[in-house]
Amino acid sequence: MKILKKMIIWIVGIVIVLTIIVWGFMQQAVFGKYPEGSRLERILKSPNYKDGAFQNLSYTSVMSENGSYLTLLKDYFNKPSNVEPPKEIPSIKTDLKNLQADKPTIVWFGHSSYFIKSKETTILIDPVFSGSASPVSFMVKAFKGADAYQVEDFPEIDILFLSHDHYDHLDYETILKLKPKVKKFYTSLGVGAHLEHWGVSADKIVEFDWWESVKVADDISITATPARHFSGRGFTRAKSLWSSFVLKIHGYNLFLGGDSGYDTHFKTIGDKYGPFDIAMLENGQYNLLWHHIHTLPEETFLAAKDLKTKVLMPVHWAKFPLANHAWNEPIKRLKAAATDEIKLTTPMIGEPVVLDSLYPDKVWWEF
Repeated sequence: MKILKKMIIWIVGIVIVLTIIVWGFMQQAVFGKYPEGSRLERILKSPNYKDGAFQNLSYTSVMSENGSYLTLLKDYFNKPSNVEPPKEIPSIKTDLKNLQADKPTIVWFGHSSYFIKSKETTILIDPVFSGSASPVSFMVKAFKGADAYQVEDFPEIDILFLSHDHYDHLDYETILKLKPKVKKFYTSLGVGAHLEHWGVSADKIVEFDWWESVKVADDISITATPARHFSGRGFTRAKSLWSSFVLKIHGYNLFLGGDSGYDTHFKTIGDKYGPFDIAMLENGQYNLLWHHIHTLPEETFLAAKDLKTKVLMPVHWAKFPLANHAWNEPIKRLKAAATDEIKLTTPMIGEPVVLDSLYPDKVWWEF
């Protein structure tokens, strides 16, 4: 009996110590901060916030009905070798500070990070330039060659979009370095709490609920639109919102997709705000285990059709190994599913796309 009591005391002690260690680790700045004060008050009034969390328009479980966390864990530790490219990702070095852009010009940096310049307005979306998509630098490392650009390569940024707070879209180290260059951050409800925790002034942050709009200038407006996804940088999910964005700029109409599973919201957005001149849509890091929250490549093309876009530019691939498919499978499947009714542009990292003018479509990923 005494031995049993000692064992119980030891087990309880170990659990307490581990709990304290984990709690202490989670207090690091990289994990951000939950909304409070006026930010939380606004969240509580949102029609998209129910039962203590933000909700998708359709019922959405992060794990698909036929999936399990045990299967997910097995997959994580048994990734095939082709989730990473066999050699360096090719790239083009564009001088972003001196880029001329009479028409909206888009430069992609792998995954979901890209730069837009239109006339003299500079825009950056979901920048991740720390070399990893994780709270710890040794996990989820960028592919060799995919980190061709760093914060130092950028001019001052007028508009910085953050679609949601996952590590592959909101990167702590990158935000710290970018802070002095950014005039205004535009993001989803609740994400501003992370930014303020990291030293961004509250007056530089604009948060959106779905369907809210703001006019930035006479010829620039932003509208936050729904996505089918989730949020969270720790153990608790959905305390901040996830969004896509409609950007109207200098007579052009752009859709910035963020992360999203396929659903009816794409058609709703297309009917309400389309047609679009170009849509940047996620195409990669999918798995049937989490099918509700990320599109398969064939669904990416369906979403583009729903949005009524003239041009589709696939993102969310070619930088981080976040799923078990081959690193170049997403673009192969998308090309096979695409039809001539929508132009598919597939730039290399750093290669400019110019609306109404230049749409790179070279097959550069076959190696």
